[in-house]
Amino acid sequence: MTSRERILTTLRHQEPDRVPFDLGSTKVTGIHRIAYERLRPALGLAPREAAISDLTQQLAAVDEDLLQALRVDTRGVASGDPSGWRLCIREEGRYRTFTDAWGLPRRMPRDGWYYDLCGHPLAEATSPEEIRRYPWPDPQDPARFAGLRARAQVARDTGCAVILGGVCAGLTEMCLWLRGFERFFTDLVADRPMAEAMLDLILETKLRYWERALAEVGDLVDIAMEGDDLGMQQCLLMNPRVYREVVKPRQAQLFAHIKKQAPVFVFYHTCGSVVEILPDLIEVGVDILNPVQVSAAGMDTRRLKAEFGRDIVFWGGGVDTQRILPHGTPQDVRDEVRRRIDDLAPGGGFVFNTVHNIQADVPPENILAMWETLQEYGVGKAE
Repeated sequence: MTSRERILTTLRHQEPDRVPFDLGSTKVTGIHRIAYERLRPALGLAPREAAISDLTQQLAAVDEDLLQALRVDTRGVASGDPSGWRLCIREEGRYRTFTDAWGLPRRMPRDGWYYDLCGHPLAEATSPEEIRRYPWPDPQDPARFAGLRARAQVARDTGCAVILGGVCAGLTEMCLWLRGFERFFTDLVADRPMAEAMLDLILETKLRYWERALAEVGDLVDIAMEGDDLGMQQCLLMNPRVYREVVKPRQAQLFAHIKKQAPVFVFYHTCGSVVEILPDLIEVGVDILNPVQVSAAGMDTRRLKAEFGRDIVFWGGGVDTQRILPHGTPQDVRDEVRRRIDDLAPGGGFVFNTVHNIQADVPPENILAMWETLQEYGVGKAE
């Protein structure tokens, strides 16, 4: 099988020749620049300073030589920045700071590992009208799509499955960032028109983006990536009733719109304990859940595969990134990888990736133990 055939086979819940592997195709399946720079020499590749694919998370743009060395089955493409916005990183005391195209301020200590959000530009808004007057970036700005088709063609020519990223973070995530966590959650309960105005503006932005993006490259990509963070370690971020009243209908509209534009699979990222709404996500058109956060409540891989494995693909969850990958021994990593492959791979419907991005403190020997075990144990395990 080619890499693309392998991915498409497992997405159709059929058995590929080996468990497919993703690294670096999205902002949630990547590797921190520090871990990446340590990994290259461990693989016998020339040392190289990482180019950055995601500034906030300090993710490395994974070079083609490493992707080929690790037999990665995916390639990711993303749109560019809107016109009128240019990155400007400032030195302010012990921090580096920048403001992104959405007006969100971020800062990182000079010796830090990633940027944190440090302000909410719509926190003081008092009406839906004020929210609508905010200078929202144009999702169909031609500058976003300059060179996108050429990049997508290069990705397709590798023989790998191609994933196209979205225009911004998720529906609720963007509301939380722009409005502020406390205020948006308060709005959901006490001022529903404010919350819905925020959600509808983000939804409209996403609908317009996907319309233009898939008109550009819908024939070259296999998967459209969307996401949110709806779960915490023990439960959902919001009452399931509120999710079903407010968020779910907008998700259904978004995912139906994406699939109307091109024959793509919908990849949906949400961390945390989300087992309670997995039937809802399947109902609204999610094809792929990323990740399976195995350390969160209710996210037992064997149970999830048995209950939902015929209806949704699990992408990620191959090894715990909270404890085992950064802090375990190589043998701990091998044992974990074998367990997750045993639980998730049979019958297809599983793409191997870590639970989330590989962070800066992960030793290269643990990454190698993960990959070597996948190569040894993932062959024939979906048969």
